Amino acid sequence: MTIIFGINRISLVLSLLLQTGCAQFNSDWPGNSGGYADPYAQSDFDGLFVFDANMAQMPLSSRSEVCDILLKRQQDYPAVGIQLRLMIGRLFSDACGNIPDILDGVSAIPSGSLSDARVQKLVAIHTEALRRLQVVSRKSLPLECKQKTVKQVSGSKDEKGVKSIENRLLREKLEAIRSMEKHLDESGNVK
Repeated sequence: MTIIFGINRISLVLSLLLQTGCAQFNSDWPGNSGGYADPYAQSDFDGLFVFDANMAQMPLSSRSEVCDILLKRQQDYPAVGIQLRLMIGRLFSDACGNIPDILDGVSAIPSGSLSDARVQKLVAIHTEALRRLQVVSRKSLPLECKQKTVKQVSGSKDEKGVKSIENRLLREKLEAIRSMEKHLDESGNVK
């Protein structure tokens, strides 16, 4: 009797889960339009926070793949959630696009679209992080150019220094050979 009761209970739970899943699945289908709601298009705080945490734990190659998917979806079906995920993803991977375009896209989001205060704070934090990242990358570019120039100049100085040392050593050897020849000539004339 308990086995039958247990089986009935399990089947009841499974049917409820199935109905809930189907209801959720069907709610994603807006009528007969043939489309479905993209989970990346959602801009709720929990979804963005989970995406942020997942990106942080992904290997670099997987991050690039996610960024490629986001960029393609943003072209095909621009949505607030996708733009916000591109912003989050750009902090973890250069493959999510360039920072000015992402910041422009985020600033173009209508203020009414971000009604959740937590999402607004998350956007503010990530926007500031992207701005700082952009400033750092701008500063590092001239520094890299200067370092290359310094290496080239120091390389040429090093080469000149090495050549002058080699020349000095060759002159000393030549003088030593001449001195030996002179000594041999003098010793040969003495006999």
